Amino acid sequence: MSVRVLYFARMAEVAGRAQETIAAVPATAAELHALLDKAHDFGFDRGALRVAVNDKLVDWDAPLRDGDEVALIPPVSGG
Repeated sequence: MSVRVLYFARMAEVAGRAQETIAAVPATAAELHALLDKAHDFGFDRGALRVAVNDKLVDWDAPLRDGDEVALIPPVSGG
């Protein structure tokens, strides 16, 4: 099973890439976030992020399936 993870803004900078494929995927978006935060040390609490699976905003307990595209969206500031 694998999913494609998309990073934006500061998360892409910290990860050093805009996307990556994760082969051993946990069951939920929350578990995926924990795995990726441990690997990259993003410094964003899950409560500050939004998550989308296959272009739809979902809750963190959303199940993941083979081939999903998961976007982790950090807070963005601008003017």
